[in-house]
Amino acid sequence: MNETARISRDASPSLMGRTLLALHASGAHRLAPKSLAGIGVIFMLHRVREDDGAAFAPNRILEITPSFLEETIGTVRELGYTCMSLDEAVTRLEKGEHGERFAVFTLDDGYKDNLTDALPVFERHDVPFTVYLTTGLPDGHAEIWWVALERAIAAANAMRIALPGNEISMFTRDVNEKNAAWNRIYWALRKLPEHEMRTEVRKQAMMHGIDMATLTRELAMSWDDVRTLAAHPLASIEAHTANHFAQKRLSSSEARSDIERGVARMEAELGYRPQHFSYPYGDPGSADERDFALAEALGFRSATTTRKGLIQPRHAKRMTSLPRLSLNGDFQDRRMLEVLLSGLPFALAKPLRSLGID
Repeated sequence: MNETARISRDASPSLMGRTLLALHASGAHRLAPKSLAGIGVIFMLHRVREDDGAAFAPNRILEITPSFLEETIGTVRELGYTCMSLDEAVTRLEKGEHGERFAVFTLDDGYKDNLTDALPVFERHDVPFTVYLTTGLPDGHAEIWWVALERAIAAANAMRIALPGNEISMFTRDVNEKNAAWNRIYWALRKLPEHEMRTEVRKQAMMHGIDMATLTRELAMSWDDVRTLAAHPLASIEAHTANHFAQKRLSSSEARSDIERGVARMEAELGYRPQHFSYPYGDPGSADERDFALAEALGFRSATTTRKGLIQPRHAKRMTSLPRLSLNGDFQDRRMLEVLLSGLPFALAKPLRSLGID
């Protein structure tokens, strides 16, 4: 990585972060109707590890530190939440049991640090958690393409990528240029069909000396790691497809196959059929009503999205499109968490949509 990408990060909050801090300072979240907070929260995490200090780190949004995870557990307990397993929370929702609010911790994909860095925190506080596993990661064929793209841009002084009707050529000599290139290239790739997008990232990785199979082995759990976690009394391993494709951008048969192959691999390696599912990416552009119906047809008790929100009683009728609250690497601040847990930002969703809350 170039030295220009290793300087200290700017720790100042984003516009969204400043808005959350302003709401906290005003005390508005304390005056919000209790009903806005719903009956519980399902947290979404990806990676848990110490901050490496890199200035160019577009995927830091997918990372939190062990200390912030610890602080989050303490915060929800102080606010009166009961930390429980996903299975128990789903049972509550199905039965209409609306006692004290619940907090569920879920981690997507299957990163090695879920075992090495997150598990010790959950153990210290006796908190259950779920890992939604993309089985192609321990199998070695799924690609953590977003990290490969980050590393390619970090290593390069210029990027050139030819997409259908959209040729992108940009300098990437310093952090600002790298961030600009990431924002343009990443979102252009996300608009492509899944297989085309992966092919293009492989080309870029090869051009910049990045071996994607080695990257997967570096970051993802092996099946031995997964089995170790699955045997832990606090952990549960649930489904997240075989290849981490955006379901909405696949045909119906391809989407079904990607889920079923992931389930089959889990049955073969872990000896049980997963009961819960999480949609890769999980935003409205990656999973929609067709996919929610497919998850139900495949017999999952629940399926989670990345759509932002807290769990309300009405979600008992939408068990395969549950919202989650991201523990966001850019917003590791108790004050922001308290505002989000109040439900106020989601009630203000329309005027705040431009700030990223929808």
